[in-house]
Amino acid sequence: MTRAAAITTATARFERGEFTRDLAALVAIPSESQTPEGAPHLRAYLDHITPRLRAMGFTTEIIDNPLPGAPPLLLGERIEATELPTILTYGHGDVTRAQTDAWAEGLAPFVLTERGEKLYGRGAADNKVQHLVNLTALESVLATRGHLGFNVKIVLEMGEETGSPGLAETFHRHKARLKSDVLIASDGPRLQPDRPTLFMGSRGGINFDLRVDLRDGAHHSGNWGGLLADPAMILAQALASITDARGQLAIAEWRPTSLTPQVRAALADLPIAEDTGPRIDPDWGEASLTPAERAYGWNSFAILAMTAGVPDAPVNAIAASARATCQLRFVVGTDPTAILPSLRRHLDANGFAQVQIVEMERGFFAATRLDPDHPWVRFATRSLTETTGKPPHILPNLAGSLPNDTFADILGLPTVWVPHSYRACSQHAPNEHVLKYVCRDALAVMAGLFWDIGAGRDLPPRA
Repeated sequence: MTRAAAITTATARFERGEFTRDLAALVAIPSESQTPEGAPHLRAYLDHITPRLRAMGFTTEIIDNPLPGAPPLLLGERIEATELPTILTYGHGDVTRAQTDAWAEGLAPFVLTERGEKLYGRGAADNKVQHLVNLTALESVLATRGHLGFNVKIVLEMGEETGSPGLAETFHRHKARLKSDVLIASDGPRLQPDRPTLFMGSRGGINFDLRVDLRDGAHHSGNWGGLLADPAMILAQALASITDARGQLAIAEWRPTSLTPQVRAALADLPIAEDTGPRIDPDWGEASLTPAERAYGWNSFAILAMTAGVPDAPVNAIAASARATCQLRFVVGTDPTAILPSLRRHLDANGFAQVQIVEMERGFFAATRLDPDHPWVRFATRSLTETTGKPPHILPNLAGSLPNDTFADILGLPTVWVPHSYRACSQHAPNEHVLKYVCRDALAVMAGLFWDIGAGRDLPPRA
């Protein structure tokens, strides 16, 4: 009954191949939330997880989503004693589109494939492996100690990749049921694969289309060129007005004021470049900021896709319309309700009144950030340092977006995320994968953290 024994129990599951087999079973469920074909598999994923939770002593319930047509959620709890601290954990079992035809030869999205140090499969990084690590670590502590020494509540949703529809409404409806002391969950990448990371919030994200619709049908470019306005040219110039040539934001309301000296200090020595990912472009983004400040302390605009005419079979015609799907990732201090109105004013002021802004139905994730000096962050830092022998990288917030605002703002919880992937994992793209040594390391990290919570020493004061 020692900390080391719990860690050994967790890592042995990986070394014996049990963890990989468990992950393969999860990846095999084609739980795409972005396609109609995936809908039946969203409930099936929760049905698959339920027996594992009940074997650990959880009571579970799969509930209907409060929003019609949105996927179900699983709520569970294991209560050992009311006077013990209660940890809320979270995961999402849905995945992005499979993109089956774009995967490398011999790989398939819903078949876990091992190649060298990598395990390939859709959800292998986002997010199936991450909550599997945490559940396996809980099982290992329970098997070693005979009890956890704390209470656990869990939320598994199946719509995170479509904006977590109904999650906020579920939390409002079940706020008392989900009352806890802290959220400890996993999503996103480590800053560097060989060293744990903690982050305490996320950038927000809002997606929208910019459209230029000028007429019905395309018209011959010889007969009508120079006479008809070209929607693609108009849209391209409108897009170019949003940033300068190096991507610096031109809209005042999109430039945050929350990059304080304290945040800058927290980001000061964090490494960004890594051998396994694409080369960072040093001349892109806000010129006065470091790469870490651009990724974690600033807002970034991206054009995700754009089209006019028929790109795969162009013809000599002026298109009738053009469209670009865009995104703004934003940090705390940016008013999400002002993002699109300020864009509208900017476009009108620059002569692009004919450019329409079409907001996505999925809405946006809000931005959140917890003080890196919070007691739960300090506790987790000590635990991860003891397990790995080196302090974790600590980020005020993730560069990506998560429904962290539902935990922080609705449930009022401090939020501590311990990610188990790495930035070059091809998340949301073909050939998604997780590194095997990160899985093993993550199992040790989480078994140690859960053991330390159950030991009850130096725990933060209860709310």
